Amino acid sequence: MTAGQVQTRYRVSGMDCASCAAKIEAVASRLDGVAEASVSVAAATLVVRHDSGADLSALPARLKPMGYGLALANAEPARTSAPAEAHEACCDHDHGAHGGHDHGGHDHADHPHEGHDHSSHPPDRDAPAAGHDHAHGAEPGEGGFWSNGKARLTLASGAAFAAAFLAGLILPQVQTPLFIAAMLVGLVPIARRAFAAAAVGMPFTIETLMTIAAVGAVIIGAAEEAAAVVFLFLVGELLEGFAAGRARDGIKALAALVPKTALVARGGDFVEVPAAQLAVGDTILVRPGDRIAADGEVVAGEGGIDESMVTGESAPVTKGVGAGVFAGTVNGDAALTVRVTATAEDNTIARVVKLVEEAQEARAPTERLIDRFSRIYTPAVVVIGALVATVPPLLLGGGWGEWVYKGLAILLIGCPCALVISTPAAIASGLSAGARRGLLLKGGAVLETAGKVTVVCLDKTGTLTEGRPNVTDVIGLALPETEVLRLAAALEGGSSHPLAKAILDRAAADGLSIPAASEGRALGGKGVTGIVEGREVFLGSVAAGAARVALEPQTEERLAGLSDEGKTVSLVIVGDVLAGAIAMRDEPRADAAAGLAALKERGLRTMMLTGDNARTAAVIGRALGIEVRAGLLPEDKQRIVSELKRQGEVVAKVGDGINDAPALAAADIGIAMGGGTDVALETADAAVLHGRVRDIAGMIDLSRRTMRNIRQNIGLSLGLKAVFLVTTVAGITGLWPAILADTGATVLVTANALRLLRRTGE
Repeated sequence: MTAGQVQTRYRVSGMDCASCAAKIEAVASRLDGVAEASVSVAAATLVVRHDSGADLSALPARLKPMGYGLALANAEPARTSAPAEAHEACCDHDHGAHGGHDHGGHDHADHPHEGHDHSSHPPDRDAPAAGHDHAHGAEPGEGGFWSNGKARLTLASGAAFAAAFLAGLILPQVQTPLFIAAMLVGLVPIARRAFAAAAVGMPFTIETLMTIAAVGAVIIGAAEEAAAVVFLFLVGELLEGFAAGRARDGIKALAALVPKTALVARGGDFVEVPAAQLAVGDTILVRPGDRIAADGEVVAGEGGIDESMVTGESAPVTKGVGAGVFAGTVNGDAALTVRVTATAEDNTIARVVKLVEEAQEARAPTERLIDRFSRIYTPAVVVIGALVATVPPLLLGGGWGEWVYKGLAILLIGCPCALVISTPAAIASGLSAGARRGLLLKGGAVLETAGKVTVVCLDKTGTLTEGRPNVTDVIGLALPETEVLRLAAALEGGSSHPLAKAILDRAAADGLSIPAASEGRALGGKGVTGIVEGREVFLGSVAAGAARVALEPQTEERLAGLSDEGKTVSLVIVGDVLAGAIAMRDEPRADAAAGLAALKERGLRTMMLTGDNARTAAVIGRALGIEVRAGLLPEDKQRIVSELKRQGEVVAKVGDGINDAPALAAADIGIAMGGGTDVALETADAAVLHGRVRDIAGMIDLSRRTMRNIRQNIGLSLGLKAVFLVTTVAGITGLWPAILADTGATVLVTANALRLLRRTGE
């Protein structure tokens, strides 16, 4: 988008197929000052990029005669940065206290325990639908199936056709005029839309083909078939609208997860208020069984939260004080008090809905190819129909009535609806299916590319591993293991450093009573010391500890073995006695090995790209069975990704930190790991919202299924047309089967695309 341009977004009513989208785009593009118009059938939106001074007020008036309505959704200023710069900027996030490094600093074999000065660590830090009226009418389901214009017109046309048929049985002499009248009931609105489209420079629309075919049938004496064809066409449009509505239901259902009201603290009590009015900092009460009304942080209570509708996680997740919760998730069996951290328009559900709608507006390469083909295809059908109607009578002595009839049937067979909707219907269903499983793909192009990936490059810390150290070994030497851990936890009390938190978490998990420490102080680059229960206690690195007490050879050998396993070892010294040692390591995610195995089963090469030291990376790599490249700077990761691409590989880069931004931008597809955070929603081309490694394979599978579905749809739509083209020219089928073939193909293609919404796994 260039400087001086703005983007205006509309909700579109009355649109149910890709040919509708093409007409709306064409009308919008012809307005003065408009640079680009893009329509998403799945999201029912029109996005217009235009000069800031352009007048778009005429757009609704031009579209209304064609059966479409517009409602302004939002207008946003232009972004002048280039796509790559924007992408890299959006990746430039700070992961709490870890921002700016690869977490290799927490490996601590090259970053020893003494380097963390407890006195200076920063604390951790913890997104209006318009009504529908297309004579083309509203979508079924909005206000009742028969309460919209399209359904009423179809019902009226069907009733007129049935009345003409019954009256013709009684009075055969008036049968033809009655069928013509029945035909006009449905054809007049269709013809009006055809003329409106022609007036704005679009003569080759499906309405034009329909009008020519119906009028031509009357002229050659096939009034009954003309009336039937018009009625069947309207039935087809009604079914298309219904299918289009079904395709949108997944995202609408997601948005509907957030409750309308919440119990918020007001004056010492909890009062019910609209959830849309909640502000950041409000405190809300979530009763057992209630849906949580906003993203927030638990401040009181503990219980299981069912997050399956947001993250796809099948089992309830236990949340206690300090834990983050998502809007729309269901509280279990304990009351929780939650502090709101995001407003209604910026909660996880709202942001996912917004991003999926934006993704559906971005056309996939296959969809753009089909669009270009259809612009040539429809005029070609008109030419072929005209040739079939005129050449045999003029040059071969054929009967005019017979061949004009066949030419009209070819016009109906050639309607491009099924072909044009084959790709966007599948893409929309694929994107919605992914969102339901916590797989967010930002556009059809990303969805297509994911299935072509040959190499997956993954960050280590926070992607293949948990992203935080855990206590793996507690070694008792002069004191029992529990006492060693208890004294270490006393010194670490109040610290937010990842190693300190690991020790405190382990002590809490073991149910230890932690004494208070006094006179605590950090020893610049060595460790920490303090008085615990009258004894001087030191906690620090092996090197610093060895300077205080002598280490026996067998102890040194044991500690060296732990370091060789990629663990950070800290010594606990009481007075001048080595009481014991504690080893910590950032452990692989529970599903990391299975997730990598799933990628290999799909024929993909996997590679770890990490800034961590080679020893630690090698240990994790051996455990997970993955190729390792360690000690990398951000530019090194980018270089490796670029080299793989030059070798002909299609590369996916998976990461979660600022250091991954260059590589994410360089990859064919960048995938962010995260638990519904800003990182997962705003970084890269795709996001695995609940951070499961195995979901990367799920994303690949979804892409491949979607592409198979698209190929099936294209084959189905073109195959049916080819069959009926041959049978029509041969005189086997006529107008009725022709329109049934077109309507049937459209419905079959849409139904096939909707199969992608079925849940096939976690």
